[in-house]
Amino acid sequence: MPADTRIDGTVEEHHAKMPDPEKVVLTTDGLEVWYGEFRAVRDVSMYVRRSEITAFIGPSGCGKSTVLRCFNRMNDLIPGARVEGRVAYHGIDLYGPEADAGEVRRRIGMVFQKPNPFPKSIYDNVAYGPRVNGTKKKVDLDAIVEKSLRGAALWDEVKDRLGASAMGLSGGQQQRLCIARSIAIEPEVLLMDEPCSALDPIATARIEDLMQEIKREYTIVIVTHNMQQAARVSDSTAFFTTEMNEVSDRRTGVLVEFNSTQQLFSRPDDPRTEAYITGRFG
Repeated sequence: MPADTRIDGTVEEHHAKMPDPEKVVLTTDGLEVWYGEFRAVRDVSMYVRRSEITAFIGPSGCGKSTVLRCFNRMNDLIPGARVEGRVAYHGIDLYGPEADAGEVRRRIGMVFQKPNPFPKSIYDNVAYGPRVNGTKKKVDLDAIVEKSLRGAALWDEVKDRLGASAMGLSGGQQQRLCIARSIAIEPEVLLMDEPCSALDPIATARIEDLMQEIKREYTIVIVTHNMQQAARVSDSTAFFTTEMNEVSDRRTGVLVEFNSTQQLFSRPDDPRTEAYITGRFG
């Protein structure tokens, strides 16, 4: 890395081709994902840097969510799925013998497209993970619940009704509750798979503001169909598209370009990226 390259995570230096290894949290090298005989994604090589928001954009079916799920081994739960190439977390192969799937998911949390609170109280939703991990004392659980709800910008709205059902919260509140539930077990990385697609514009703005607030503590990777959202919130962006599979009539996802968000949206390196963000493709 050039000596004069800044390492403070600013957009200006982010597109350096050789990132500071100490800033890199996740890397993929030649990643491919197969479902049985179908290759869903191929040739994905990129990195995710600490305390930044990385966005995945592209048309439907291009493999954005598939790649995202590789980072916490959620694809393990899909029959017939297999991952080839390398996915590493701080240099450790996430699919190697030294990696435990449960520990991977503790360190790399996930927030899904639709809010999915448990049919329990607000308190019990947030306390669930810490209890599973061995925290039993109420005073400790109380502290974790409050800290997590504050971290998800929800504490002031629910502090007087922690015993109420989480199902009674609004959609945006439920999604923030799911974020609180994820950060209660103190992950390093938060994966967000279209977390705002089911929310109205006001709730979406709250989630976007929240991502900006917490990215100093949590590295965030977000899949979004909303290019404006990617441009607003992310530090770097990966653009995926599809190409016809050489051995079938199905299309395979490919990574076209990975760059700083500023450069990708203003001066993309690949004409396919420019065609997509200007609305001429996809």
